[in-house]
Amino acid sequence: MEERFLRLEELRVQRDLELEERRVQLEQSRLELEREHDFRMFSVFAQMLGILKQGSGPAPGPAAPVPWQGFGWGARTPQGPEQASHGFSGLSNAGSKHLQASAFLSSRGNDIKFRRGVTEEGSAAYFADKYDEDKNPSGIISFGISENKLCFDLLSTRLNQSDMHHIDPSFLQYPDWRGHMFLREEMARFLTYYCKAPTPLKPENVILFNGCSSVFSALATVLCDSGEALMIPTPFYGGIRNSIYLYGNVQLVFVHLDSKITETNTRPFQLTVEKLEMALKGAKSEGMHVKGLILINPQNPLGDIYSQGELLEYLEFAKRHKLHVILDELYMLSVFDESATFHSVLNMDRLPDPQRTHVMWGTSKDFGMSGIRFGALYTENKDVSSAVTKLCYLHGISGIMQYKIAQLLRDHDWINQVYLPTNHSRLKAAHTYVTDELKTLGIPFLNRNSGLYIWIDLRRYLHKGTFEEELLLHRRFLGNKVLLACGKGFQCFEPGWFRLVFSDKTHRLQLGMQRIRQVLEQQSQELHQKLSVPRQFLEQESQADSTEEALCVPRQQGPMSSTKTRDLIGLLQQQIRPPAWLQKDSLGQLTQEQPGALDVLNKLASK
Repeated sequence: MEERFLRLEELRVQRDLELEERRVQLEQSRLELEREHDFRMFSVFAQMLGILKQGSGPAPGPAAPVPWQGFGWGARTPQGPEQASHGFSGLSNAGSKHLQASAFLSSRGNDIKFRRGVTEEGSAAYFADKYDEDKNPSGIISFGISENKLCFDLLSTRLNQSDMHHIDPSFLQYPDWRGHMFLREEMARFLTYYCKAPTPLKPENVILFNGCSSVFSALATVLCDSGEALMIPTPFYGGIRNSIYLYGNVQLVFVHLDSKITETNTRPFQLTVEKLEMALKGAKSEGMHVKGLILINPQNPLGDIYSQGELLEYLEFAKRHKLHVILDELYMLSVFDESATFHSVLNMDRLPDPQRTHVMWGTSKDFGMSGIRFGALYTENKDVSSAVTKLCYLHGISGIMQYKIAQLLRDHDWINQVYLPTNHSRLKAAHTYVTDELKTLGIPFLNRNSGLYIWIDLRRYLHKGTFEEELLLHRRFLGNKVLLACGKGFQCFEPGWFRLVFSDKTHRLQLGMQRIRQVLEQQSQELHQKLSVPRQFLEQESQADSTEEALCVPRQQGPMSSTKTRDLIGLLQQQIRPPAWLQKDSLGQLTQEQPGALDVLNKLASK
């Protein structure tokens, strides 16, 4: 009897602890949502003050996060998981707020189940209705998923050669979870050669996974505790968010970049140490514990390639703050023009902090084999290596596939003489075709020579310049059977940017561009009716000039129309909280720095 009583008491205590933990989670969620609301409110108010002070400038979209410039904030603070999905997937999941949690799932399971974004909506539609010239000619053409479809002929021929077909008994048994040593040795030689490492890289520092998403997940889990954060410049490949969150509950701190050319920004979306410092400072002021910095080089979706000098500056910044640096070099062999040169971090003679520098690469992009699921991590940190190896147990690669990959990577003659020249030639031709089409349409874009995609500017096709309109345009493309990835999926700061993947066969590129043209013509007609301005004004507002390094032409900015001012005031009225919110310390500090600000706010709110 006594034993049973103790057991019941133990169960009661355990249940109480679970309820308390859930209560704490809910309270944290509420606080995060409140902080997000306050930030949006401050952002809109800051823009309104700027308008009243200057009398000109474009209105921000209601969903556009605006840096709190001038008041000590350098970048938007991080989002918790609720805001991360709520901030945009609410648009792509109509009625998602009313979804009920499943009794069969944990709170984390329900969070994962309902976690969706706009990219998943487009991908699901595409996989359900793929274009096929014979079987489904009216299906969706994908310009939204970053896959290289140009070299299947070369790869299928090479992968079917006799030296690929071998089965050793060890391939059918449990391997070293870090990967078979023969592949780790080949991977070290491959990276030494193609990254131009000053000294041979060591096989013992190589760890193999089933894809680079698994590398991100493992690194985030072992480098960060639950709720801690990694910094990343935006826009960035949005899949990283799920990779680091689903297992490790690791957050992202966004370093927002914009398209404006200024004295300090010599190119659109330029990353500088000053922006990194500002974002880190803002995160710390919010109580976030930042453990590392993620860099993608060549960058996805911008196509930027960091110079050696820039890389060194970023690494030294990280060393000053004792931050890990995770470098994604997944597109390093997809630089297809001689005018651009890629510099791997492994090419450096001396790393500022080698124990906190971790590099990943895989075959998905450079070899057009995203279905193979192969990724490699190179790290000199033995503790990190030991920890992520435990997670390799969940992310292993079959021995047969490891053998094929090793055979492929060691064949430098085929890679250098057949594959890379052909792949680069085809990428360049596809890029030229699509960019010529964009110029004909007058669509600005970033003119880069790396990666599989082009970052295009469709802001002039949005009436008010909001993320809601961006999503509607994305869905209009999808309705016309072409998939583009919209900027919100990359956490772009400015509504209206899209990523267009061009690494496809010519006939699909031609048909896809025709469908894009149809959508934009329809969009222009509707804008013409709404704005009641000559259509040629819309067409001339942003012209693409092939002589520019970056075909990113800012729209003309004149005095703000009364319509846009009313829109912003309306947004302010919708967002404003009860009067108690006005008494917060943060607003008090604001009114000290900006005399008369509270009076302005009260007048606006009363309109």
